[in-house]
Amino acid sequence: MLVAGVAAFLVQRERVDASIDDNLAQEVEEFREFARSGIDPETGAEFTSVSRFLEVILRRNVPDANEGLVALVDGRPAWVPGTEVDVQLEDDPEFLREVAQVPDSARVQPRTAETSLGALRYVVVPVSVPGDPSSGRYVIAYSHDLAHADVVDAFQTFAAVAAISVVAVGIVGYAVVGRLLGPLRLLRETAQRISDTDLSGRIAVSGNDDVSELARTVNAMLDRLEVAFAAQRDALDDAGHELRTPITIIRGHLELVDVDDPADVTETRDLALDELDRMHRMVDELVILAKAKRPDFVRPRPVEVGSLLDDVVDKAEALAPRAWTVDARAEASLLLDPQRITQALLQLVMNAVTFTDQGDIIAVGAQVDDDVVRLWVRDSGPGVAPEDAERIFDRFARGDGGRGGEGSGLGLAIVRAIAEAHRGRVVLDGRPGEGAKFTLELPAHVARADEAAVEG
Repeated sequence: MLVAGVAAFLVQRERVDASIDDNLAQEVEEFREFARSGIDPETGAEFTSVSRFLEVILRRNVPDANEGLVALVDGRPAWVPGTEVDVQLEDDPEFLREVAQVPDSARVQPRTAETSLGALRYVVVPVSVPGDPSSGRYVIAYSHDLAHADVVDAFQTFAAVAAISVVAVGIVGYAVVGRLLGPLRLLRETAQRISDTDLSGRIAVSGNDDVSELARTVNAMLDRLEVAFAAQRDALDDAGHELRTPITIIRGHLELVDVDDPADVTETRDLALDELDRMHRMVDELVILAKAKRPDFVRPRPVEVGSLLDDVVDKAEALAPRAWTVDARAEASLLLDPQRITQALLQLVMNAVTFTDQGDIIAVGAQVDDDVVRLWVRDSGPGVAPEDAERIFDRFARGDGGRGGEGSGLGLAIVRAIAEAHRGRVVLDGRPGEGAKFTLELPAHVARADEAAVEG
């Protein structure tokens, strides 16, 4: 507003100055027109004196606003307008002396003078009449200060209104921006309160603007972080507990080993290596689970389900003598990560092998419907107790009933992580004494090969 006001003021002032020069030029032209006629209205003859000529022209000329007129004869004021004028040039001796010093031969053009009347823009027209030795000057002047007064008054009003507007806009803007940025302030305060031990702080959100949406997004991010940190702490606690057991076993046997007894040394060595192998497998499985949340954990590509199922069965038959069967075979090209899906199915197969005996049935199968793709492993083992149906998918969880065992407790957690990375889930169907069926259910819009991409 300041720049606009100053620019407009300067432009308007230049227009006023240009208007003054135009008015001076018009006055000079009117003077010359009158001089060309050269007729005294009282006598009807030509003028015989400079004084009479100047008297007549001043009587005929009515000064404009902010204009002053004076006629000089031999350097002294001789005639002034008969009407009241805004600028009385005859009252400023300094200006009259400056005008008198303008040579008769000088070009008639606008000049500027600083006087006791203020800044004046004026012209001096020399006057002479044949036969009269007197020297005359016709002076027309406009007051810069009076001409600019209206412009100054207008822009003083503009400045006052602009100042009030700026204050009003500032107050309203402060209130509005303060309200809009309130969630950001709360976001900063919440971020300062949050630590790795307390992620419970949230931002109070109201409204539907972009900043409110940002606050909601941050709240959702904090929810995910809280869940992730809680899961990390639980995993570390469980891992520490599970790894402490083999370390304690190894330490206990090493402390009690009889170094002079070769048989005792060999037995302790075998036991320590076995426990170390178990710890190695546990660490590998923990690494897999840690990678499960990474975007590149699964890398889908078109896969023939029938061929993938054949590979799983070929690998599974070498694990144990069981009655291996294929329940169903889907001949379809799906968009999957073959390595991760094979890993999940083999984990389910190894779980089935653990809880079945020689000759028991272990079956695999695949089925593609319009909405879902199912890949399963079924066995005729002891089944799963109802109270363990959900818990066995947690880290280091082991069933207390039919699905007990000595595994690390991470296998089914890995299977669930692989299914969720494919935007799917693992479903358990089975009751104690009737075997168990673990099914990977993957959404068809993710699994079909004609889809453009897979999230995850």
